[in-house]
Amino acid sequence: MIDQSTPPADPPADPPPTRLGRPRATCWRRVSRGLYVRGDQSGDDLHAWQEVLPAGGAFTGLTAAGLRGWWLPPAPADVPVFAAVPRAGGRPRRQGLHVTRHPQAPPAEELCGLRVARPTEVLLACAADLGLLDLVVLLDAALRSGACTAEEVRAASRQPRRGVVQLRAALDLADPRAESAWEVLLRLLHVVCDVPVEPQHEVRHDGVLLGRADLWIPGTRTIQEYDGADHLDARQYRDDRRRDRRLTERGWVRNGYTAPDLLTRAVAVLRDADRALDRPHEPERVRAWHTLLQESLFTDAGTARLRLRWGLDVPSGHLRRGSGTSPGRS
Repeated sequence: MIDQSTPPADPPADPPPTRLGRPRATCWRRVSRGLYVRGDQSGDDLHAWQEVLPAGGAFTGLTAAGLRGWWLPPAPADVPVFAAVPRAGGRPRRQGLHVTRHPQAPPAEELCGLRVARPTEVLLACAADLGLLDLVVLLDAALRSGACTAEEVRAASRQPRRGVVQLRAALDLADPRAESAWEVLLRLLHVVCDVPVEPQHEVRHDGVLLGRADLWIPGTRTIQEYDGADHLDARQYRDDRRRDRRLTERGWVRNGYTAPDLLTRAVAVLRDADRALDRPHEPERVRAWHTLLQESLFTDAGTARLRLRWGLDVPSGHLRRGSGTSPGRS
């Protein structure tokens, strides 16, 4: 007979997904020195890293930007985990962890059980490392998502912090209307080459909406668009062609570009814009774009620069002259 007065025992608790030290069981996977995660917890590495952060520490930089779902520049696969800690709390030192110390604990909030720096703090951390092009990609994503406002970013950029000049420059180029990272690149290519553009322009004829364009060159009937992998979907491809026919029938010119066009054939993009504006084609205008690219993670040269900054190995040849306009990872 079962004694109904005795409450049933609680079910055994699940073992913790992370552990410090050197566990003997083979079910633990090493994340870094003295830091382990259960082998079946493939997505819990950041929870393990959090174990070594002092009180007040939080994830920041590209790590926090990824946790917030922002568009990211093509960082290398071995990019470190970025964290910020208060100076009084000590500085954890482990391979794979890049830590910056602050006089006070960085403003943070909890996301999915992780302490993540606030949006403007994340942008400040990124501005201290990244090139201007990479930073505008992040800033556009942050503004578009509503994570912060331009006014909040501008206020943050007035602090006496490293990277604030870069952040102010990025804010001058930012536009939350972009719908992807590559649309940001397409817009910036035009802007730095002195081509006026309006993002997400509604093309209408006799009041009827023909479509919405990534970029419109004002004063012309030309639209410039980025054709990503999603445009290869059979249904999307069919819809795109129908839209193109509607535009062509009413005298519009649509130019579509891919990632290699923006990274290695920017002069051709500029030529199309010059033709639309009926102005002389001046290829040297594209130099400003190449400068942005060379300092970004979209090229080998820009990636090598940041790998050095983050203490990572640099592949042979990636710092050679002229590598800044190579396709990199597209």
